Amino acid sequence: MVRNVSLFGQLLQHVSRTEFARAVKKYGAERAAKGFTCWTQCVAMIFCHLARADSLREVCNGLACCLGKLNHLGIDRAPNKSTLAYANQHRPAGLYESLFWSLLARFRSHQSLGLPKAKAFRFKNRLLSLDSTTISLCLQLFPWASYLQTKGGVKVHVLLDHSDYMPSYAVITEGKQADVRIAQSLQMKPGSVVAMDRAYNDFTLFGRWTRSGVFFVTRLKEGTVYELVEHREVPKNRPILADEIIRLSSSKGQKACPELLRLVVVWDPEREREIVLLTNHLGFGATTIAAIYRERWQIELFFKALKQNLKVKTFIGTSENALRIQIWTALIALLLLRWLHHLSQARWSFSNLASMLRLNLFTYRDLKEWLDNPFQTPPETPLPEQFVLGFAGLGQPLR
Repeated sequence: MVRNVSLFGQLLQHVSRTEFARAVKKYGAERAAKGFTCWTQCVAMIFCHLARADSLREVCNGLACCLGKLNHLGIDRAPNKSTLAYANQHRPAGLYESLFWSLLARFRSHQSLGLPKAKAFRFKNRLLSLDSTTISLCLQLFPWASYLQTKGGVKVHVLLDHSDYMPSYAVITEGKQADVRIAQSLQMKPGSVVAMDRAYNDFTLFGRWTRSGVFFVTRLKEGTVYELVEHREVPKNRPILADEIIRLSSSKGQKACPELLRLVVVWDPEREREIVLLTNHLGFGATTIAAIYRERWQIELFFKALKQNLKVKTFIGTSENALRIQIWTALIALLLLRWLHHLSQARWSFSNLASMLRLNLFTYRDLKEWLDNPFQTPPETPLPEQFVLGFAGLGQPLR
């Protein structure tokens, strides 16, 4: 039984203080600081996500009233509301962006964070998914985040690596940023396969990726003009309706992407509809192309896990910098939870792990034992023998 370090404290030990100090120095985040360290800010923000605190008051009071001292977390005392709010507004969000990528690189150097190899969809090429999620904001509180006429928001763009279902690229932009502009800025290694929805349909992008050896699988945008070059035989007993080689025939398409492309028509039995897939990979089987696009659903599950288990729908600060800090610390908390989920031998879902940890942040047990058997009753610690008190005139001693 661990008596001095809580589960939360043991979780924070996976964050290298050396890497964190290096990032603080790089960004000059503690310049002119008066006692309130960046590590205290980091602990408070990760606690905000894991405990699902709704306000600065809940974050600060939750840390202040925890069982025992806070030394095992690496901080002296809980922060004040005004101090934490000022730090979130003024200290660079790039500090936590840098921490996320360095932490992810270190975890990846050990082994995969994802599903067991037997359950993951795997083949020789590197599989990636590209998508974005919009976080809606109130314009009265976030006037800088104007998105629509009566609506505010920001976008989180993610390129998900399917080897461990964690980002290989992520960026936070204004809500009106076009998704395809982010795709155009990406540089990927030849042989990579990118699965994406039809919001990324762009002939210039398709042509550049095809010439550089990057493969894509997406849905064909309605109204796309093309000419049929070749019919291919479809596999038997598979939900493949057609497999065709095409060439874009519009003037814009011929100029931007003159290379041959491929259409694979798949039947979706759940929604009883046809799905028309477009790809530049001419070698994979039609069923493999369909499976690649179906695997794109993992990025939707990533966004779902981020929004349902961490605090990225409501924010404890209204400035752009505070919002960026909260989103990047949410990604750090998600990474730590994924690492715990990878280490655990218990068969529980990711959401159950997040909720159970939230209820036991300041439980004093060995983290690895708790992960493998969270419902095991900790061994009782015998109480020290008490003195026997006797009083004159009374027959029975008091204990």
